[in-house]
Amino acid sequence: MEWLATLGRFGLFAGRVARRLIHPSWRLGDFTQQLYLVTTRCLGPVIAVTLPFGMVIALQGLQIFAMFGSEHLLASLVSVTVIRELSPVLASVLVAAQGGSAFAAELGSMRIKEEIDATEVMAVDGIAYHVVPRVLAVTLACPMLNLVGSIAGIAGAFITAVVFRGEQAGVFMAQLWAFTQPSDLWGSLLKTAIFGVIIGLISCYHGYNASGGAAGVGKAVNETVVYSVLAFITANYFLTTALFGQSS
Repeated sequence: MEWLATLGRFGLFAGRVARRLIHPSWRLGDFTQQLYLVTTRCLGPVIAVTLPFGMVIALQGLQIFAMFGSEHLLASLVSVTVIRELSPVLASVLVAAQGGSAFAAELGSMRIKEEIDATEVMAVDGIAYHVVPRVLAVTLACPMLNLVGSIAGIAGAFITAVVFRGEQAGVFMAQLWAFTQPSDLWGSLLKTAIFGVIIGLISCYHGYNASGGAAGVGKAVNETVVYSVLAFITANYFLTTALFGQSS
């Protein structure tokens, strides 16, 4: 039953974080610093991954649509795929791998070196001071990086279709929003905000409760990435069903 006990401890930790959000005792400067660090760490990888994925989708999509003479529908396929699923998932995976692992390592190192204990001895709330700014930062960073990833993915598809395969740029742009609504974009941003909460809570939980020296920090980092990805990909199914499952 250890997994159930761990789930309970995580729930209590999340509740402590939520209480600090309701009664703010964290500093805005810490939040902006963590937000800057997460976005700068993850911006390059997000673009580097979503851009070629968009190119691959366009390449494969053109081959299928060519069988039916419907190449003009490629942009609609790309916009729906990238905005609804591809960019949110890939951006969140990279945030978990870059930002979440960094949070777990930083907090784990502070716990092992007893820096967190020292702040609490000085009557400083460790959750409010160390955890809340990081959770808020990754919650805001995920939608921002998702937006960049969506643009990069669509740009990659445009490069493949128009530059490499000779499709009409005007047709591509005209069809880009044919089956995509503003609700798709807002739903995508909402999903990644929830993914950010999941990544922030899991990474900070493992780092804040790390033990066992350097090996414990490494274990916290590994568990952060694995459990974060598993958690938000599972949540992605339910969120996609709720947001887009009833679309005609």
